[in-house]
Amino acid sequence: MHILTHTLHYGLGCFEGIRCYLCQDGGSAIFRLKEHVDRLFNSAHVILLDLPFSREEITEVCQEILRINQLKEGYIRPLVFMGDGAMGLAAQNNTRVAVAAWTWGAYLGEEGLKKGIRAKISSFTRHHVNAGMVKAKLCGQYVNSIMAKREAMIAGYDEAIMLDAQGKVAEASGENIFIVKDNIIKTPPTSISLLPGITRDSAITIARNLDYQISEEGITRDELYIADEVFMTGTAAEITPVREVDDRKIGKGKPGPVTNTIQDTFFKAVKGQTEKYRHWLTYL
Repeated sequence: MHILTHTLHYGLGCFEGIRCYLCQDGGSAIFRLKEHVDRLFNSAHVILLDLPFSREEITEVCQEILRINQLKEGYIRPLVFMGDGAMGLAAQNNTRVAVAAWTWGAYLGEEGLKKGIRAKISSFTRHHVNAGMVKAKLCGQYVNSIMAKREAMIAGYDEAIMLDAQGKVAEASGENIFIVKDNIIKTPPTSISLLPGITRDSAITIARNLDYQISEEGITRDELYIADEVFMTGTAAEITPVREVDDRKIGKGKPGPVTNTIQDTFFKAVKGQTEKYRHWLTYL
């Protein structure tokens, strides 16, 4: 890659994060591959980048990269970016695509998955819906998340929670957020400044199939503090409980029963242990 690669300078690009799991039958399966590829193409469309490959070709390469690297489990990163050849903001399409894969454990730590993490409300506001294309997974937009994440970690926390321009809970630096109160699950609606996560959608589907009541509505900061349970969802983070927000213990200060049930069901689904969710898996 040339040092004058356009996306390196200006951040115009999009990407996906996709996981492949080793299943109970010994096979390997990519979780919700179609949805991830569709979102990649939608993100590119939003920023006027035309991929030089079809959905079918990208889908196949996401599988082939695991075979070539002999990965039974792994994280897949398709990246759409503008290459070198022309600089300046007015440069036209010189679209390139790369797909990488590597072994990546629990994003917020194995202990975080089991015991929950500590989170901090960030001083950085999530992108306004008319200032950033919040429904697309765009490279440059993640500077906002990086600053929030670094601020939280320097202060001794595991993750940052970001508010939208109206002061409502939006999402974490790279995860969607759910709260549980009186056995009712709430999560911010997709109409605000958040990326509609694929793991978020999976958690909602699982919760409804388990007969939990789900409400997609605005959440205030203090609702986090007094929630019985809080958890985050994301391809990298999977289903991660939150045990503390802004030095306030959430519930009993450990993962609650609703979070544990959804997390357990999710991991059974991604490992092919539940027939109901087998259609989410693409076996290699």
